Amino acid sequence: MNNFFDNQRMLQLVWRRKFHFIIVGAIAVLLSAIFSGPKFIQPKFKSTARIYPTNIWVLSEESETEQMLEILNSRDIKLRMFDAFDLDQVYKIDRDNPHYMTYMLDIYNKNVKAGKTKFETVEISVMDHNPHRASNMCDSIIRFYNKKVRNMHKAKDWEMVEITRKNLVKKQAELDTLVAELDFVRKEYGILDFKSQVEKVTEGYMNALASGRASGSDAKKIQDLYNNLAENGSQTRILESKFENLVNAIDSLSNTRDIYMSEFEKDITYAHMVEYPFPSDKKSYPVRWIIVAFSTISAVFLALLVFLVLDYRKND
Repeated sequence: MNNFFDNQRMLQLVWRRKFHFIIVGAIAVLLSAIFSGPKFIQPKFKSTARIYPTNIWVLSEESETEQMLEILNSRDIKLRMFDAFDLDQVYKIDRDNPHYMTYMLDIYNKNVKAGKTKFETVEISVMDHNPHRASNMCDSIIRFYNKKVRNMHKAKDWEMVEITRKNLVKKQAELDTLVAELDFVRKEYGILDFKSQVEKVTEGYMNALASGRASGSDAKKIQDLYNNLAENGSQTRILESKFENLVNAIDSLSNTRDIYMSEFEKDITYAHMVEYPFPSDKKSYPVRWIIVAFSTISAVFLALLVFLVLDYRKND
């Protein structure tokens, strides 16, 4: 066995058995070409699309492209694809099989890929026996992606609409209570606007005192209003300040609600198409020359081993 793999011995053997190797190689080429044909291996066609993410939120430290990949590879999109294209029939998996989902996902993941390119686009590729179905599947994945992201955005937008609506109801109730309190103060004490009235009433009251008309009927009205401002002015000013703040808060909430409602009502896409899918006119699998080459090399190598064994036994 020391010289079993001796180079000179193998070269001599190859030369002596050259016609045998040629025959083995020819048979391997012929058989591999036949058995790699469409009658034995059903060909598959590849359809691809390239897209950029757009109009989406960045929810974590992931990039927009990585976030797009997470959604494209999500299970619910895969399940929608199963139903849309009856893939259980295409992949010949019985729905009643207890391992139905495992088998379906395994075959689907082998035939459908979504990955990031060096230019930060996302490439979707689909392999299928039917080139038109491969193209349609590629297109549907993008369509389902857009719908899923749209639903995610709409759910969040509607949540914010509801939050702002509830806050508006609460603020409006507070405003109604405040308006009732201000109306009471205005009717009961005649304080319509504390800031503007306090200066004028004080000035009028001081002028009446200075001119000796403090006992007149008009001066009495001014004095009563002055006393009301002195006793209830601070509380009125607080109520007026709260009123202004509430009006501003309601106005801000209304604008925010309108923005989220506008976003909710939008129907936009979230994938910018760079390369559209189309039905391929040339199969991608199997690559027959690789099968033929590998089979031929394997057959010739196996023949070499057999001839070496035979030659070794003969010499011994």
